[in-house]
Amino acid sequence: MDAFLAPFEYEFFRHSMLASLMVGALCGLIGVYIVLRGMSYIGHGLSHAAFGGAVVGFILSINFYIGAGVTGLAAALLINQVTRGGKIKSDAAIGIVTTAFFALGVAIISSVRKFTKSFEAALFGNILGVTETDLIVIGTVAAITMTMVFFMYKPLLFSTFDAETASVFGIKTGRVQLMFSIILTLAIIGSMNVVGVTMIAATLIMPAVTARMLTDSFSRMLIYSTIIGAVMGVGGMYLSYTFDAASGATIVLFGASLFCTATLINFIRDKLTLREHIHRHGTLVHSHPHRPKHEERVRNKDQLAEKSPEK
Repeated sequence: MDAFLAPFEYEFFRHSMLASLMVGALCGLIGVYIVLRGMSYIGHGLSHAAFGGAVVGFILSINFYIGAGVTGLAAALLINQVTRGGKIKSDAAIGIVTTAFFALGVAIISSVRKFTKSFEAALFGNILGVTETDLIVIGTVAAITMTMVFFMYKPLLFSTFDAETASVFGIKTGRVQLMFSIILTLAIIGSMNVVGVTMIAATLIMPAVTARMLTDSFSRMLIYSTIIGAVMGVGGMYLSYTFDAASGATIVLFGASLFCTATLINFIRDKLTLREHIHRHGTLVHSHPHRPKHEERVRNKDQLAEKSPEK
């Protein structure tokens, strides 16, 4: 136990663990909407656009978060504008807009080679690079995101599953999409120094997909994904320290192991729920799926409800 707790004696490690906890929970929460909206590529794209802005900000002597935030938000607004007419799909718009911003950053780095190493943390994550400023930024972004998700729960829910029906019921889906793009951009910018640009997409997707394997309820999926993201961040960060590896890579690898575990649990659960039972009636042999007793009671109750006369 002493060996396990030994790293916590260092202030940089405590900062890193706190940052990874907040980033994991934040990405897990946002990731649910990304996965259910079929926007898995958006996290990858916006992180690359933010990286381009960070490089431009460095040249102009602007704060890292300001430079990344301006270009990340600009990319999100451009994507919404390009896809508004319906002629260009979101995946194509993401590819065009975000790649252009990222290419700008790469072009600047290739021409000004003096500060290439300054962006290793942004690209791959850095366990040693988490500062008190990073913690304040991540904490603020997490608080804003959770507050907005709480107050916009129903509009986000309706627009995620059926935007057309949501607009019929008076929900301004365009405004909801814009607000979601803003909080997604903020989450990506806050996560860059911990997870790295190259790993943000996986950090957003893995907790949500893992949670989806465990439940069919949207509300439970939000809770599970947030918890899984937090565990993924803390566990991955501890492994990063132990094996002296990039934090983003270890967080993603640990998340992949959690996903594999959830997949195995889901497989075993399905096998236990739908076991084939073979029965013999005289010379006739047949099989049918066996369900737990509580599912049989629910199904029989539903069947009775359908057969009962209308009141």
